[in-house]
Amino acid sequence: MPDLPEHEPSQETDAERRRRRAQFLRDLAEARELRDRVQPRRAKVARLRHAMRMRTFRW
Repeated sequence: MPDLPEHEPSQETDAERRRRRAQFLRDLAEARELRDRVQPRRAKVARLRHAMRMRTFRW
């Protein structure tokens, strides 16, 4: 990715990493909501599949 500054990962502060992670998770949630609006049937199937996975998971 040429638009990002080059630096060592060890120089990155914890706060920067958490901020980038939070932004990534927000973008991910936004993309998921958009996909759910565009493809409601597929979203419903995915929700049902996830619920089934959660029910059959052994804690």
